[in-house]
Amino acid sequence: MAGKFEIYQSSNGEYRFRLKAGNGEIIATSEGYTSKASAKNGIESVQNNAPGATVDDLTE
Repeated sequence: MAGKFEIYQSSNGEYRFRLKAGNGEIIATSEGYTSKASAKNGIESVQNNAPGATVDDLTE
């Protein structure tokens, strides 16, 4: 099963999204947004930028 994004509204009214792995585990959570449209834009940004993202190992 493929991963999926979920949009939800937090207890303080902000819209957030989370990325869930195929097994249902949450692997990423967004910042809070004032509108659902902004949360959708955040998802689109992750989808567009993640394939080319680099990894910075800060433990070295």
